Amino acid sequence: MDDTAIPYDNWIDEALRGVVRRVLMQAAAEGLPGEHHFYVTFRTPMNGVEIPGFLRAEHPDTMTIVLQHQFQNLEVGRDFFSVSLRFNGKAEALRIPFEAITSFADPSVNFGLQLKAAEAPMDEYDADEHIRSFKPEATVAGDEAEAAAAPVQKNDSSEDEQKTGEVIALDAFRKK
Repeated sequence: MDDTAIPYDNWIDEALRGVVRRVLMQAAAEGLPGEHHFYVTFRTPMNGVEIPGFLRAEHPDTMTIVLQHQFQNLEVGRDFFSVSLRFNGKAEALRIPFEAITSFADPSVNFGLQLKAAEAPMDEYDADEHIRSFKPEATVAGDEAEAAAAPVQKNDSSEDEQKTGEVIALDAFRKK
């Protein structure tokens, strides 16, 4: 892309990250309504990603977490979100910059976004950037923590066959 080109792909990606930020802000403020739940995939080596060492060793490139009924301390800042999930029965804090997210899905409504992960380093953590916090009483069970690293699988029920979903890929809009 030359210096005079309008960076549509960057603006679209920025807008899509805004959707993810906004939905997480709503979940932090109000909890998750109905059957909504989120799969968030992010690049683990990205600057600003804070996860326990054993998770980084198990997921050296990407990791998917599930935010469903049982998560704690969801906080959303301008450039990141943080949440506590249970792995092997122990609560672990994760901090994920929005720039590290590569996909976001809400399978309950067949909604998904594909994002390009930035390569630039992120700024240091700024505690003043926290916006809202929600602390549900439940915690993530071991099986759900294991599911967090698994890909989304489609249920074979006839109701799911009637629903249609769409994953938005920016490549379709890029000039070749």
